[in-house]
Amino acid sequence: MNQAAALPHIKVLDLSRVLAGPWCTQILADLGADVVKVERPGAGDDTRHWGPPFLKDAQGNDTEHAAYYTCANRNKRSITVDLAKPEGQALIKQMAAQSDVLVENFKVGGLAHYGLDYASLKAVNPRLIYCSVTGFGQDGPYAERAGYDLMIQAMSGMMSITGRPDNVPGGGPQRVGVALTDLFTGVYAATAILAALEVRHRTGEGQQIDMALLDVGMAILANQAGGFLNTGRVPQRQGNSHPSLVPYQDFPTKDGAMLLAIGNDGQFARFCAAAGRPEWVADVRFATNTQRVMHRELLVPLMEEVTRTRSTAEWVALLEDKAVPCGPINDIGQGFADAQVQARGLVLNQACSPVAQAQTAINSIASVASPLRLQATPPVLRRAPPALGEHTDEVLAELGLDAARITALHQAGVV
Repeated sequence: MNQAAALPHIKVLDLSRVLAGPWCTQILADLGADVVKVERPGAGDDTRHWGPPFLKDAQGNDTEHAAYYTCANRNKRSITVDLAKPEGQALIKQMAAQSDVLVENFKVGGLAHYGLDYASLKAVNPRLIYCSVTGFGQDGPYAERAGYDLMIQAMSGMMSITGRPDNVPGGGPQRVGVALTDLFTGVYAATAILAALEVRHRTGEGQQIDMALLDVGMAILANQAGGFLNTGRVPQRQGNSHPSLVPYQDFPTKDGAMLLAIGNDGQFARFCAAAGRPEWVADVRFATNTQRVMHRELLVPLMEEVTRTRSTAEWVALLEDKAVPCGPINDIGQGFADAQVQARGLVLNQACSPVAQAQTAINSIASVASPLRLQATPPVLRRAPPALGEHTDEVLAELGLDAARITALHQAGVV
C-alpha cells in the first residue's frame, strides 16, 4: 500500500474493456487504487489487438501487441477469468465482496445472466459502488443498442460542428481525432465514483452509477449546446474559427501556419500594436469582440495579409512577452518535443515486469503522465500496462485459493 497516494485503500474490480471504462479505472489506479482488470482468457481486452501500431521488442521489431492497449491500462493488475463458466462467476462474486468499486461496460442486462448485476452483487456487498458504462444508458428506447464513440460523435451533433463548412474545399462533418466521448465518459465516471465514495463515508452504502456515452456526448457540447438551447439557432461548422470570438483561429505565416487565440479586446489591441496595425483598434468595426464577430469576413483577410509577412517562429517570439496567445500548430511528435511538455515530465517510460518481458518480449512501455498534480498525494507509478493474465495467480492467492486449486482452475479453462 502506497500511503503517499490518494486512494491506496480503494480496491477496484475492472470488468471493462476498450476505452471509456479502462480510462476511468486508470485514473483511479494512477491515484493509488488497487485495480484488478478482468480479461477474457486467451484474448483479453479488444484493444490488445487493435493495431498497427504495435509495440516493439528489444530488437526494434513489431510484436503482436497493439500500442492502443497501453494508453488506458497503466498501474493495473491483469487476471483472466471466463465469465461464462460458473466457477468464473463465483470468483468474480468473491472478488466483488472484497471490492469498493466495480466498473463494467457490458450491454444492458448482460451481467445479469451471470449473476453479476448490481442487484446480485449488492446483496453480497452493500458497500459496493457499481459503475455501469454503456452507449445509451440503462433506460430509454436505445438502451439495448451498442454504442461506439464514432456513433455518439455523429448522433450528438459533435461532428456537425467539427470540420470546415460544406462550401469550402475539404468541407464536411468530421470526427474529433481521438475518441472524445469515450475519454470524457471515463473522466466523468471517475468523478462520479469519487463522489459515491464520499457519500459512502456518510451512509455506509454503495450505489449504482449509470454512465452513458450519449449523455456525455450531449454534455460536452458545452457552449455550443448552450447557444442552441437558448436561441434556437443551430451551430454550424466553421473550421478552426470560434463562433463567439474573433480572431480565434489559425492564420497563414511565411512558412506555414500559426494559431491566434485572442480572447479579449486588450489582447487584440496589443496584437495590433505589435503587428503595426494600430488603426484596427480605432476602427469601430473591430474595436470590440462583438463587432469583430459581426465583421469577421472583413477583418480576417486583412489579418492574413499581415500574418504572411513573418514566419511562425517570428510571430511567436514577437507576441510572447505581450500576453497575446499565439503558438505553432504542432504534429504529435512536435508536441512531445516541446520544451514545456518535457519540463512537465509528461512522457513516462515503465519497465515491464520479468514475467511480462518473458511473455511479450517487450522490455518497456511509454505512456503519457497523469495530468492530476496533487501536491500531497500525487499520482503513483507502480506498474507498466500488464501482460494478459500476468497477475492471475497472485490475485487468486490473495482470495485465499491454494496452489492446487489455482492449478485446477487453469486446467479447467476457468482462468
